[in-house]
Amino acid sequence: MADEHKHIDPLTGTATTGHEWDGLRELNTPLPRWWLWLFYLTIVWSVGYWIVYPAWPLLTNSTQGLLGYHSRAAIVDDLNALQAQRGPMMAKLASASTVDILADPQLIDFARAQGRVAFADNCAPCHGAGGAGARGYPNLNDDDWLWGGKIADIEQSIRYGIRSGHDKGHQGNMPPFKDVLKPAEMSNVADYVRSLSGLSTEAGADLKAGQKIFADNCAACHGDAGKGNREVGAPNLTDKIWLYGSDKATIVQGLQQGRGGVMPVWEGRLSEPVIKALAVYVYGFGGGEK
Repeated sequence: MADEHKHIDPLTGTATTGHEWDGLRELNTPLPRWWLWLFYLTIVWSVGYWIVYPAWPLLTNSTQGLLGYHSRAAIVDDLNALQAQRGPMMAKLASASTVDILADPQLIDFARAQGRVAFADNCAPCHGAGGAGARGYPNLNDDDWLWGGKIADIEQSIRYGIRSGHDKGHQGNMPPFKDVLKPAEMSNVADYVRSLSGLSTEAGADLKAGQKIFADNCAACHGDAGKGNREVGAPNLTDKIWLYGSDKATIVQGLQQGRGGVMPVWEGRLSEPVIKALAVYVYGFGGGEK
């Protein structure tokens, strides 16, 4: 091996490292001087960085550095400055009612900006970034509202939730009928419910029997004509807007298992101005009622 290390390549005049593969020898080419000096400079720079900035972890803290600079502290300072800048408008937002906010162009613009951020952080995972919803999560862009689409209704839903257990929250769910109705009866009423919104039914469907079952078991909440009841969150079955899907199998599944999604309470989790900003933002999606 010592002799191999002393081998000099005849073409370049450079010594080899002693490594050889299939007769090919590896040249022991030195690194460029500029690269070496740059490497040494980075070492000196790192030592200086350790001294000037927080770097080394200790048992309960870390070295603070000569400058005492912390990126987290800088972020906190920036957030405090932003909060101070927004403070007067946030105070106005907190003291004004949602109706008053809608009547103030400056305040409504500020509320929408704040609401857009709050919606993305808290509501979009269920309702979608644009409020279009998903199966089991209402579309906030249309004019179909289970609990009311006026600004006060929306604020109440956000503040106290739906089936959340809060005394002021919306209550009411669809009970399971698996022990009440027979499979054939659920099939008939599912066909009848589909017919209410003009959907096609299976050949030989007994709509008359389905209507009777609907009147006996469903009309108390959905109304005799299936128009729904916002007091208990019973949806309108005639408008072709389906929260869980309109296919017969899905409707039968709802009859068997019941329906009743939960929207959490946001009061106490979000500040007063943010709750109002959210209500204004959702109201502005396009489905809000006067």
